Amino acid sequence: MMMDIRLRFRDSFVKQLIVIAGFCLVIVLSAFVANQVFAQSDNVKTVSDEHVINVFDRGEHKVFVTRATTVREALKAADISLNEGQDVVEPALDSELVASKYNINIYRAKPVTIVDGTLRQRIVTASQTPEQIAKAANLELYPEDIVQESGMPDVLVDGADLVLSIDRATPVNLMLYGKPVLVRTHAQTVGELLEEREIKLSADDTISLEANSAIVADITLEIWRNGKQTVTLEEEIDFPVEKIQDADRPIGFREIRTAGEKGMRSVTYEIERKNDQEVRRTEINAIIVDEPKKQVEVVGVKSTGGLTKSMGVKQFTDSNGVTHRETYYDLPMGVVMGNCGAGGYYTVREDGVKVDASGYVIVAANLGNYPRCSVVETSLGLAKVYDTGGFANKHPHGIDIATDWTNNNGR
Repeated sequence: MMMDIRLRFRDSFVKQLIVIAGFCLVIVLSAFVANQVFAQSDNVKTVSDEHVINVFDRGEHKVFVTRATTVREALKAADISLNEGQDVVEPALDSELVASKYNINIYRAKPVTIVDGTLRQRIVTASQTPEQIAKAANLELYPEDIVQESGMPDVLVDGADLVLSIDRATPVNLMLYGKPVLVRTHAQTVGELLEEREIKLSADDTISLEANSAIVADITLEIWRNGKQTVTLEEEIDFPVEKIQDADRPIGFREIRTAGEKGMRSVTYEIERKNDQEVRRTEINAIIVDEPKKQVEVVGVKSTGGLTKSMGVKQFTDSNGVTHRETYYDLPMGVVMGNCGAGGYYTVREDGVKVDASGYVIVAANLGNYPRCSVVETSLGLAKVYDTGGFANKHPHGIDIATDWTNNNGR
C-alpha cells in the first residue's frame, strides 16, 4: 500500500514538473516572439527614407507609410485625387519630405457667395481666409474694410454657399498740413475720424469742417497750422516677421512662406528755424497710410554641430550671411526675464541651454545691432535678445548664449 501511494505521488509530482516546464517554455517563446516583433517595428521606424503620412481631407483621416520624396508623389501613390487648379494642399505639393512624420491638409474647392455692397458674385475656391477668398475673386480688400463670414443666411438666394460680406470703409481725402493723404474710415463724423486716427489739434490749427460734419465718400478735410512752418513726410514701417521653427530642418535653413510688405505712415513735423537754420523738428501728428503685412518664415532648428562647452567659442553664419562669434555664460537670468513679455521665467533645456517660456534661446548681444527682444539665429536654435554685456563693444555681431554649463544647478 505504501509503495502504491509513493508511486502515485511520484507520478503526480512529475506531471506538475512537466506542466510548470511547459508553462515556462511558453513564456520564454512568447517573450522571444514579442521581442522580435518590437525589433522589427523599431527597424521600420528608423528607415530613413520612409515617412508616416497623416492626410486630413473633408473630415476624414487617412494614415499610410510612403517612400515618396515629395507631397505630390505621396498623395499620388496613395491614390488621392486632386483638382490642382482649385484644391489647396498644405504643405505644398512640391514640398520635399525630409521628416519621419507629416500631417497633410487638403482643402477642397467650395462655392462662396461674395456680397460687396450692391455687388454679388459667386466663385468656387479652396481659399480659407477672407483675404484669400477676396483675392480669388479679384477684389481688393483694404485694412479698414470689415469682412464677415456666415453660413447660409438666405438659402433661397445663396443656396448652401458660404457667404462673405464686405463692409467697405469710406474713403476720405485728408489734406494734413499741406500733404494730401487718402484714408479710409468707418467713422460717422469728422470728430470721430480725428479720434480714430489720433489726430490732435492745437490752438494754432485750423480745420475746414466742423467736428459734427458727416463723413461721406470722397469728402475733403483740410487741416493746417497758422504761423508755423510744417513739413509732412512719408516714412516706411518695417513689417513684423513671424518665424516658425522646423525641428526637421538644420539650423541655417530659412524659407519665406508668406512675403511681408512694408507699411507707410504720413508724419507731420513742426520746424523751428533760427538764422535760416533748422534747429528743432518736432513730430506733431502721424497717421498710418498703409498697414505693414507680416512676413512668415520657416527656419530650421535642428542642431548640427552647435556651440558646446568644450568649444568655448564658435563662429556661426546665419541664413542672412552674417557671421557671429558665439560664446556662453552662466548667470541667473531672472533679473532680465521681464523684458520681453514671455512669462517672466526661464527653464534649462536638456542640453543645458536656457530658454524662455516660448522656447527661444536666451542670449546677450549688441543692442545697437540687435535690439532687446529681437529674434536672432544661433547654432543652438532661434534666440531672443534679453541681455547685453561688455563683449558687445568688441564684437558687435557677437552672441553670448545663456547656459547652465558652468554651475550645473538647473537655473
